[in-house]
Amino acid sequence: MSRVRGGPVLARWLTPPLALLLAACTATEVPPPSPAEDAASPFTDCAALTAPLLSSAAPSSAALPSSAALPSARPSDSAGTGPAADLPDVSLPCFTGGGPVRLTALRGPAVINLWGSWCGPCREELPVMQALSDATAGRLRVIGVDTRDSRDAGASFAAGQGVSFPTLFDPDQQLLTALGKVALPVTVFIAADGSRELYTGKALDKPTLGALVRTHTGVTVTG
Repeated sequence: MSRVRGGPVLARWLTPPLALLLAACTATEVPPPSPAEDAASPFTDCAALTAPLLSSAAPSSAALPSSAALPSARPSDSAGTGPAADLPDVSLPCFTGGGPVRLTALRGPAVINLWGSWCGPCREELPVMQALSDATAGRLRVIGVDTRDSRDAGASFAAGQGVSFPTLFDPDQQLLTALGKVALPVTVFIAADGSRELYTGKALDKPTLGALVRTHTGVTVTG
């Protein structure tokens, strides 16, 4: 008899807490983040990459070369001044979104660093590139190209290192292949006249990078 009488009483006692537990689980369930949130970018946008640098001064008429002396093989871009960069005609998306950036439209002086979060030397070198960007703001354009990487891995590593200079996304390594290279890191130095120099080898430290910048772009790095 006690079992019969206790059964309904016990059922009535258990039901409300069970219902509350189920309601709580449903209420606290968090939806998975969207792909855009997963790949949040720590980088600056690329809007100004093909515009003249703030410190660029228009040359005097005496310093302007004649039209016959200008290189005819390089494409031009009305957004910038001077010859276009001597780079492969590759267009890459900015990591932050927006339209693709055509590399031949870039204007020097500039340093382009091809890196990937999976590359050991790149992980040493990337913070040095950020220091270069900070020290030469307005005088030298520092651009990253996240290569053969995933957005999540690239964004996570850069955010952890405080890297924020404008960066292009190249998961298919289009630029690396077009430059005839297979290993990272690769750094491209673009002079004001559009000519380029490539560096490949061990990770660059501040003194070595500063010397290469001064030699190949004419910009002196202080700090």
